[in-house]
Amino acid sequence: MIDMTLTPAHYKSDVKPVWCPGCGDFGVLNALAKALAKLALRPEDVAVVSGIGCSSRIPAYTSAYGFHGVHGRALAVGTGLKVARPDLTVVVTGGDGDGYSIGGNHFLHACRRNVDLTYIVMDNRVYGMTKGQPSPTTEADWTSKLMPQGTGLGEIKPMAIALAAGANFIARGFTGDPNGLADLIVSAVEHPGFSFVEVLSPCVTFRPEQREWKKMVRGHALAPAADSVEAATRIFADDGMNLGVLYAGTRRPFAPPIGRAQRTPTDLERRFAL
Repeated sequence: MIDMTLTPAHYKSDVKPVWCPGCGDFGVLNALAKALAKLALRPEDVAVVSGIGCSSRIPAYTSAYGFHGVHGRALAVGTGLKVARPDLTVVVTGGDGDGYSIGGNHFLHACRRNVDLTYIVMDNRVYGMTKGQPSPTTEADWTSKLMPQGTGLGEIKPMAIALAAGANFIARGFTGDPNGLADLIVSAVEHPGFSFVEVLSPCVTFRPEQREWKKMVRGHALAPAADSVEAATRIFADDGMNLGVLYAGTRRPFAPPIGRAQRTPTDLERRFAL
């Protein structure tokens, strides 16, 4: 039964976030709470899964079921949970380092499998938790104390990777627009299959220049494309500042049949008895 009395406050825990003042991740937490309230999902029917990093603290700040996993493995956990418990709404959260570096392989195959879950990646183009280390989305010429000459490497294009790997829904939001971001998350959760939401989430501590993003983003400039070729053309013409739903596909979600267990825990224990 849908409870229409739920508000965003119902989805936040009593744990106080420890993010730096001005961190964009506050906006994602607020947007996620607003989205779940709009969807009128009971907290106990939602699971928020994360890996490691500043953004991956989000499960502790929600009142839903949460799982704070190891570095890069959030999508593996979230996929297994959704397959085993298709009745749950599964939201996986993380950052550009956690999701695209050590978790890059899981990202590819989560898109390919197309299990019905939502993946929210807070991209600030830096490892904030490791004090300014470049991430896979960091610009080649960006310099810091840890990389005084820059990486010299071209940054990856997560939207292009998601599209090529088979994600069924691809969108970009901005933490400075929590209402618009909440609407994108609602659309992502409601769309069948693997939904990927890239979020521009400024790290004002190690990349203070990202404060200018609020002047650079173009609100909802992207319109959904049902054709992957059209979506690819838009991606490679995009400068990374256009917001909205880029692609809404029609692939059928992967959902293996769930039957009764053929073995009990006792059966397994007998096999390993000494």
